Amino acid sequence: MNHNLFATFAERMRERGDADFITTREGRGYTYAEALAASARLAGALTALGVQQGDRIAVQVDKSPEAILLYLACLRIGGVYLPLNTGYTGDEIRYFLSDAEPALFVCRPASLEEARGLAAETGCPAVATLGTAADGSLMEQAAQATPREAIVELGERDLAAILYTSGTTGRSKGAMLTHRNLGSNAETLRQAWHFTPEDRLIHALPIFHTHGLFVACNVTLMTGSSMLFLPKFDADVIFEELPRGSVLMGVPTFYTRLVADDRLTPEVTAHIRLFVSGSAPLTAETHREFEQKTGHAILERYGMTETNMNISNPYDGERRAGTVGMPLPGVEYRITDRETHESVPAGEIGMLEIRGPNVFIGYWRMPEKTREELLDDGFFITGDLAMVDERGYVHIVGRDKDLVISGGYNVYPKEVEQLIDELEGVHESAVIGLPHPDFGEGVTAVVVRRPGATLDEAGVLAHLDGRLAKYKQPKRVFFVDTLPRNTMGKVQKNELRKQFQDTYR
Repeated sequence: MNHNLFATFAERMRERGDADFITTREGRGYTYAEALAASARLAGALTALGVQQGDRIAVQVDKSPEAILLYLACLRIGGVYLPLNTGYTGDEIRYFLSDAEPALFVCRPASLEEARGLAAETGCPAVATLGTAADGSLMEQAAQATPREAIVELGERDLAAILYTSGTTGRSKGAMLTHRNLGSNAETLRQAWHFTPEDRLIHALPIFHTHGLFVACNVTLMTGSSMLFLPKFDADVIFEELPRGSVLMGVPTFYTRLVADDRLTPEVTAHIRLFVSGSAPLTAETHREFEQKTGHAILERYGMTETNMNISNPYDGERRAGTVGMPLPGVEYRITDRETHESVPAGEIGMLEIRGPNVFIGYWRMPEKTREELLDDGFFITGDLAMVDERGYVHIVGRDKDLVISGGYNVYPKEVEQLIDELEGVHESAVIGLPHPDFGEGVTAVVVRRPGATLDEAGVLAHLDGRLAKYKQPKRVFFVDTLPRNTMGKVQKNELRKQFQDTYR
């Protein structure tokens, strides 16, 4: 049996033939038959550039249909796709090229000179370019190359991709994902979220991340449905396209912006059957407001770079605000004590661990880190703190590294944030621990006010007094215009800790 994920996709692509696979607002795009043929030409170009089975292909390009065709070409020949955030600097790229040792670095046309310099420094043998309008040297080579029709035979542990984690606590780690990891998860999501070939996904996510690349694109390919490819999230464009789509996948920021817009109505969302949110926690308030304005309950799910999707609110059944739902078919979880690693009772907070065919096989060239986080029994320690409620819904309470230990007591930031976010005048908040001479860490709140609000520190503290045990109450409250976020909308608490690190010194 060929475990190459592309073999599965190719079967579907041949079935769908002249049906749209990927289109842009400008009218560019590919049917399934055209995409299949283009992937063979690109596979020929990769082979001509010296890429062989098992080689890494590092890719830092802007979003375009051709970038997805390049991903497919990599799978076809058994290459290992290595997408890189378009915001990474030269220094960061130098690290990734040195660590992954790719056979090819594909960059934006405007970055060619810098890319050549970085490739020369790190020993990367080849550089090619890919633009956003089917341009660049790679597309030119594909037009001249002999198409490579053969689909390489692979085993279930052969790598499909390496995705580097953000590395907020040290060096970025390359999560090694196999064809089986990606294929099993795409099929599970296709079924769990009721995808059909008639679906049209509005795609406004980046494609260097699990959500935009593997969840959105792989599920589309597994189903034979279509995607509208947007360069980025733009509320005006989304409102224009909603009547022509059937699914929107987004990060919480998408939904907070849509909720704040008067154009969000039951009428404009009538054609959409599914709104999905992930990559960062969706507040219960945004979930409720969206449902009140549209009649649609957002489906929040939980996944990560190392595992793809693990847990999801149900398609049929109650999608509970503030929860990420229940494990997907084939996925197991357990919640354990941080110190003893024994399972904790329902209702108690502990470390979330995941096992399933979706779980990665380790970190690239980091055997010690792999052994620390990927246990002998196959469970992966996610680093997320969670609890399961009486109805079996999982609540993510926060990252283990964001846990605040004040005076020897554990303070879970989310519990404090939820109470602060209830306050009139609060747009959002983040609770962090800062070095404190007396308590070890001082609970500290950073708050973004709603426009025109006059809420002050005393007002926040008065609201929490009597609602939280004294040790959980912030010692200081700071107000900022915005919270620092990464490209997927996650609040970067490490940045806040740096910004306010001298508060109690």
